[in-house]
Amino acid sequence: MAKRSVLGLFKDADSAANGVDALKGLGISPMDYDILTGMPYPDGAFGEPHTQHKLFVFPLVGAICGLAVAILVTAGTQLSYPMVTGGKPILSVPAMAIISYEATLLGAILFTVLGIIFESRLPRMQLGLYDPRITEGYIGLAVSCDERLLGTTEEALKGAGAEEVKHN
Repeated sequence: MAKRSVLGLFKDADSAANGVDALKGLGISPMDYDILTGMPYPDGAFGEPHTQHKLFVFPLVGAICGLAVAILVTAGTQLSYPMVTGGKPILSVPAMAIISYEATLLGAILFTVLGIIFESRLPRMQLGLYDPRITEGYIGLAVSCDERLLGTTEEALKGAGAEEVKHN
């Protein structure tokens, strides 16, 4: 069946939480609805499940990748073009340490930025329904449901206190 989008506009957080409860009563998965607000609310303020973020993994992976690339480049360069100077070893650890430190930080920073973009679900290819009143203080509850549940979902959102319900 085709998926349709429904947007319910709520005046306050309590009625939006009632809307989330109504969707749970219909058996709609938390992955099928999204809460749109113009103001920050803490996780779980509307009764939605707490999301597990994996942002801490990205800097660790980036640091490991940066360190591996730095060691590969510095050691590879010194071994490819060996310069024996006064009997000193070919691999100069102090020079490699500085470059390894900088590459580790650079890798961690770049992967952190990529992690933030990934965890923020950007870019969104499908924009779905939106109402400009959400930026003025209303709370939107965007639901993606089957066509056969469209009428039931609209009724549930209106029954929970939605001031207006839109669908595409």
